[in-house]
Amino acid sequence: MGEDADTRKINHSFLRDHSYVTEGNTPVVLPHPPAQGVSACPDALGRYYLLDAEWVDSTFFWSLNRSSPKNFTPYLALVENMEGESIFEVDSEDGVGADIISTVEFNHTGELLATGDKGGRVVIFQREPESKNEPHSQGEYNVYSTFQSHEPEFDYLKSLEIEEKINKIKWLPQQNAAHSLLSTNDKTIKLWKVTERDKRPEGYNLKDEEGKLKDLSTVTSLQVPVLKPMDLMVEVSPRRIFANGHTYHINSISVNSDCETYMSADDLRINLWHLAITDRSFNIVDIKPANMEDLTEVITASEFHPHHCNLFVYSSSKGSLRLCDMRASALCDKHSKLFEEPEDPSNRSFFSEIISSVSDVKFSHSGRFMLTRDYLTVKVWDLNMETKPIETYQVHDYLRSKLCSLYENDCIFDKFECAWNGSDSVIMTGAYNNFFRMFDRNTKRDVTLEASRESSKPRAILKPRRVCVGGKRRKDDISVDSLDFTKKILHTAWHPAENIIAIAATNNLYIFQDKVNSEMH
Repeated sequence: MGEDADTRKINHSFLRDHSYVTEGNTPVVLPHPPAQGVSACPDALGRYYLLDAEWVDSTFFWSLNRSSPKNFTPYLALVENMEGESIFEVDSEDGVGADIISTVEFNHTGELLATGDKGGRVVIFQREPESKNEPHSQGEYNVYSTFQSHEPEFDYLKSLEIEEKINKIKWLPQQNAAHSLLSTNDKTIKLWKVTERDKRPEGYNLKDEEGKLKDLSTVTSLQVPVLKPMDLMVEVSPRRIFANGHTYHINSISVNSDCETYMSADDLRINLWHLAITDRSFNIVDIKPANMEDLTEVITASEFHPHHCNLFVYSSSKGSLRLCDMRASALCDKHSKLFEEPEDPSNRSFFSEIISSVSDVKFSHSGRFMLTRDYLTVKVWDLNMETKPIETYQVHDYLRSKLCSLYENDCIFDKFECAWNGSDSVIMTGAYNNFFRMFDRNTKRDVTLEASRESSKPRAILKPRRVCVGGKRRKDDISVDSLDFTKKILHTAWHPAENIIAIAATNNLYIFQDKVNSEMH
């Protein structure tokens, strides 16, 4: 009985932020007012203001400060000679609250980069085109547009507050001149259309220059309206709102390769949506037990196969991966393949199930491999071998002796993401102390780098960092006892074709680019 109680405690910890453990026993949570001194309400001109703060800009809400370039170290074969191009920082006193970046995502061409934050805002960055006057400007990302995606809500039936935090952003493949993306908070998914307008019509017959209707008696002749150039304006408009599809909190969304459907996953269910239909979805996975006291695992992430529209994978808090085929049945509760690594009994501990929980899963661009991240490792799985991963990389094994303290401060429940490079030869994931790790699958070399403006000077090489556990310590080494667990890199993204990476460190967005390629432009 004691072991069963511990198991329930471990698995319920994944639901600790949801204000529920069992249905029918929902605690009452009163809505709290927004952070003091902050307003995210647009005015008549569509601008956003920070109360008690200096006016920022009419085009975006964040105060974004450019910093001096910095360099990656020439270490990994495919990511060597990379230089930092930009740092964008939220104008905040302590970087806590609504300003914290919660997701980062490149579009399919890499020309646009979207970030979401805990305040429900989405900021889109655009890669600057190559300039003849500035040949090295290719690759720099500047703010393209920003908008408020979600607002805080309150479910009065369940007495449950719904945060505005953006959990995931996914771009849709571009079909025309406009761009489209999906953004989601805990409950509601929205489809946004991003368009440009650089011309305006003039010469109406029945309207004056201010848009007011003319007196018909003054209209003596007809004229053909003409389009005249104007300053570029980026318009973001909501096209669809997909609501009421999930009882539990949405943790992932994934667009299908058929470009017509997408799926959304919460802790216990996965739903399939059509992009044109908002009032219904199809439940394709349901692991909810009849009695919630029998709950043994939850869904942590899911993703469609990049090429086969019938295949998708989802991960669980027990560290397993289930590959499902929608051709087999309408409800994919029975998986086609189960990827699970046998646990070594000698390493069994109270924390085993927690640290084995998969926080992220990504298909490789080729579709042959899957990349997963748990608390201490990142693993590469071959779709043709279910028994064990073909590669396992230790991200921060030096934390194994500190799991007790990490459990007490809830850091052990942090959900780190992982990313492939464009050729599937290098993988990247985050760690603590603003460190992020890269692993070269060909050379088996790895490097630890730090995303920090304090440790970087203009045109300086960003040197590899090393964490020292004990014994002699080198000059630049950092002790494991000195790591700052409040500084963590949970969200990373890699350009789909080039060596450009985006790193979200609390309220800072770091963008690094390959120095060799940038000098060739």
